[in-house]
Amino acid sequence: MICPSSTPNPAELLPLTPAVFHVLLALADSELHGYAIMQEVTTTTRGALKLGPGTLYGTIKRLLAIGLIEESDQRPDPQLDDERRRYYRLTGLGQRTLAAEVARYEEVLTATRRKRLFANPAPLNTGGNC
Repeated sequence: MICPSSTPNPAELLPLTPAVFHVLLALADSELHGYAIMQEVTTTTRGALKLGPGTLYGTIKRLLAIGLIEESDQRPDPQLDDERRRYYRLTGLGQRTLAAEVARYEEVLTATRRKRLFANPAPLNTGGNC
């Protein structure tokens, strides 16, 4: 659960909610504005997770407050972009927290494989058919 605190220990912030995880993942390799984050999350989850504006901007507000992301000072050329857009990037704490969550997921996958629960995992069904 994510709660505001001044601690720099990523382990205390785990587990991340799906929305938080995917926002951090979207920002892992580039600075993005809100709408681009929404699109990236939809793309990377193949439509399984679609963040609405309320969820996205509430998540961004919390991530800013606890220092996992920050607003970027870098702006694209105003002729190429809407100057009202705010761009966000991961902080060092955000990068470490994302890495800690990925490591936690890897541990779960390793345990799952050891138990041979999913010999051949089925692809994610995004078509809505059973």
